[in-house]
Amino acid sequence: MKFHKIPADRARGFTLIEVMVVVAIVGILAAIAMPSYTDYVRRGKIQEATATLADFRIKMEQFFQDNRTYATATIGAAGATLSTSGTKHFTYAFTVGPTATTYTITATGVAASGMSGYSYTIDQSNAKTSNAAGTVGADCWLNKHGGSC
Repeated sequence: MKFHKIPADRARGFTLIEVMVVVAIVGILAAIAMPSYTDYVRRGKIQEATATLADFRIKMEQFFQDNRTYATATIGAAGATLSTSGTKHFTYAFTVGPTATTYTITATGVAASGMSGYSYTIDQSNAKTSNAAGTVGADCWLNKHGGSC
């Protein structure tokens, strides 16, 4: 068996400079992609709050039709009017007042899921407000990049 020696000018492989250029390009792409991905995931988590609050509002209107008051409605407990099972990025609070025909439901972001500083509310007249991290309260549910409704 005869082996052929590869001439030095035909050597194969990558130089250190070529590898460093590729690593730099991958690093730049990652620096651009990670914030966009994080924002995308956060917007997905916001949908839990807005969908749950909208569902709660419908259930509260059904409750009011049956009872003519919101005063005896509950949230999150066994036998509750509003159940929070299946929610993991927000906690929900229900308050009645100042009369028995008004209420407010608030979704507050859970810090462990990266939603600290986010809160969304809805009331009996379907008035929606929100506070997203880094923005001042809005008269709508903020769910788009840049704090727009």
